[in-house]
Amino acid sequence: MKKKLALVTGGLSGEAQISYKSAVTVGNHLDRALFDVYKIDINATGWWYENEAGEQSKVNRDDFSITDMGAVVHFDVVLLCIHGTPGEDGKLQGYFDMLGLPYTSCDAATSALTMNKRYTVAVASFSGINVAKSMHLFKHTPVAPATILEQLRLPVFVKPNSGGSSIGMSKVNTAEELPAALEKGFKEDSQLLVEEFISGREFTVGVFKSTGNIQVLPITEIETKNEFFDFEAKYQGKSIETTPAQINDQIKTDLETAAKRVYEVLNCRGVVRIDFIYDTNLQKPFMLEVNTVPGQSEASVIPQQVRAMGWSLKDFYTAVVNEAVR
Repeated sequence: MKKKLALVTGGLSGEAQISYKSAVTVGNHLDRALFDVYKIDINATGWWYENEAGEQSKVNRDDFSITDMGAVVHFDVVLLCIHGTPGEDGKLQGYFDMLGLPYTSCDAATSALTMNKRYTVAVASFSGINVAKSMHLFKHTPVAPATILEQLRLPVFVKPNSGGSSIGMSKVNTAEELPAALEKGFKEDSQLLVEEFISGREFTVGVFKSTGNIQVLPITEIETKNEFFDFEAKYQGKSIETTPAQINDQIKTDLETAAKRVYEVLNCRGVVRIDFIYDTNLQKPFMLEVNTVPGQSEASVIPQQVRAMGWSLKDFYTAVVNEAVR
């Protein structure tokens, strides 16, 4: 008997536009022989079920049910395609946990933790994973740029602490650039992560669990035409993504081992994408951040990695959904 699957997209952040693109890719590759798929759009106007004709009706938030062609539909599983709040920060995960409804992402605690870049690197560092030296800034407690530069060496990255897709992020090469970068970051978030630059090669690693086993997807190397891997580089073709990365066995083993360790330490579920800088002088990978609902648009890395592994996206999404309900 086919499972009733809610494909949840949208969101309440600036990343909603990416969420809709991800949902198109995922929806096109879900196995309709196994799943009855229902698109749910969560946005600022409400929670909506959208049928194939484009007609919308409200989701019943009491039990996350919908009415389709006069019949009430209760879901067997949720496939989350929301980047940012409330689908990546633990809010929906907590709601689904209270309903006893399986979903294809990390649980509420892990999602909330990894949405906060500073807390993520702190836990990772405590567990022996290499991370860059950084500072955690709060909008309600201003810190003078000079004070920051007494503790961190230039260049630094200024990142909104809970944002994604590199929105509001800056690379700061001189002391004069720091005030504007802080102002830009605080327009996106009330907390910032200021992190020392690590020179090296940039990689991103997809990791997922299938039949209880952690699996690492083929590694992608990122080479950007911009100053760093910003929104334009990620989504507007200003980067070169090589999958699988052209690396020696040592770098491959180091990255795979680190990615598995991060997945284990943070108690991840579903498919995540972990970004690293590999310091070629120290011959060590440094974790940058963890994406618990990584992009799935046709331009995104995870679909590239799945194909490089020799899987179809249909088989991959089937494995991810089955793991959620296993």
